[in-house]
Amino acid sequence: MAGVLKGRRVAILAADGVERVELERPRQALEDAGARTVVVSITSGEILARDHDLEDAGTFAVDQLVGSVSVDDYEALLLPGGTVNPDKLRMEPAAVQFVRDFVQSGKPVASICHGPWNFVEADVARGRRLTSWPSVRTDLRNAGAEVVDEQVVTDGNITTSRSPDDLPAFCERIVQEFARAPQPAAAGGGA
Repeated sequence: MAGVLKGRRVAILAADGVERVELERPRQALEDAGARTVVVSITSGEILARDHDLEDAGTFAVDQLVGSVSVDDYEALLLPGGTVNPDKLRMEPAAVQFVRDFVQSGKPVASICHGPWNFVEADVARGRRLTSWPSVRTDLRNAGAEVVDEQVVTDGNITTSRSPDDLPAFCERIVQEFARAPQPAAAGGGA
C-alpha cells in the first residue's frame, strides 16, 4: 500500500497520557503508505506517552497546537486512546471543536480504544455505529451511538476499534479509509 496516501496530511490529536502503541503503530502505517502526519495537541513541546495507562513510555513531540490549526489543513484525523489522553482533550474547547468540525466535514476520522470518548464530548456519536474499549461503550450508548463489539467498524467517515489487540486490522482499515479522502491540491514542496 506504499504511496496510496502520498500527499495527504493527517492530524493526530493527542495529549499527555496517550497510549504509546495506539499513536505509534497507526502513525507508522500511515507514513508507510505515504501520508505526512502531524501531532496536534493542547500543549506545546512534548506529550507524555503511557504503556497500558500505568507505565511511562517516553514522549512525542508536538508539531502544532490545536487552537492554531484548521480542518482545512488536513485530509484525515487520528484519535489514539489511553484513558488520560481523551479525558484531557475533552476538557479543552478547541480540541472538542476540532473533532466536531472534522466529523462534520465528512473527512475521515479514526479512533481506537478510549479515543471514541472524543465523539461523546463533541456530540457526534448520535446515530453512529461505533466500537471502543468496553468501559467507554456505556458513554457511547448514552450519547446515542449503536455500540458493537467488533475488531474494527466504519460508519460513514468514522472508523473505530476496540484495543491495541486490534491494531493490525485498524491500521489496515484506516489506510484504506484515509485513501478515499480527496487528494489535496498540489502545494509546492513540503516536509
